[in-house]
Amino acid sequence: MQSKFTIILAQVFISLMMAFLMTLIFTAIPMQFAPGWVGEWLRRFITAWPIAFVLSLGVGPLAFGLSARVSRAVQRG
Repeated sequence: MQSKFTIILAQVFISLMMAFLMTLIFTAIPMQFAPGWVGEWLRRFITAWPIAFVLSLGVGPLAFGLSARVSRAVQRG
């Protein structure tokens, strides 16, 4: 069992990486790296990361619970 601190820290890193990559992709594709896309991407990232973190606090425990149930069911056969 991991400590609560480790789980929350992992959620910080996961939400940071997901928000970073998704906003990068969904800004670069439509803007096609046009001038000013970096500024637009940073604005979107700064907005997305806190939202992703808060959502991960709710979704994370749900995902761990579901994965534990599925894992037990698969191991039973």
